[in-house]
Amino acid sequence: MIAKTASRRRVLAGMVVLATATPLRSAGAYPERPITLVVPFAPGGSTDILARIVSEHLQRSLKQPVVVENRTGASGNIGTAAVARAAPDGYTFLFNTMSVHTMNQALFAAMPFDGVNDFSPITLLAYVTNTMATNASFPAVSVAEFISYAKANPGKLAYASAGAGSTNHLCGALFDRACP
Repeated sequence: MIAKTASRRRVLAGMVVLATATPLRSAGAYPERPITLVVPFAPGGSTDILARIVSEHLQRSLKQPVVVENRTGASGNIGTAAVARAAPDGYTFLFNTMSVHTMNQALFAAMPFDGVNDFSPITLLAYVTNTMATNASFPAVSVAEFISYAKANPGKLAYASAGAGSTNHLCGALFDRACP
């Protein structure tokens, strides 16, 4: 499922880091109980799918259940805040996107966490590239043709995004501003 060798290496490196992250004050062997990977987005999206792939490998490697818990809402802030408040004991991990830690600071007046100081990054597991795609029967086959069509048909186009403040939403808004 992971297409590129570099991405596979990142996933494996992340699993090794997670598998060897032993809390210093722990008396027993780590892990002694189930681990939770909190995904602050809905099931079925790219972040959730990658978290479930990683959780399967971790579970086999660590011989402990690794539960993916989706805590959605507020453009990722709800699940991220829950992890920021969790005990720093090595049993709750945030499986997140950089947008929550960077863009949300500019989008929300009050944040329930500090996107930089409340977290310790472990590894980069994947890059997600935004793409523009249309139905094969749509008359435009290039970005220039899409822009021409949109200008000739104001208010008739819609796009899909993960919600207000998501990377997809902000890219759509930026595209709209760049092509008045």
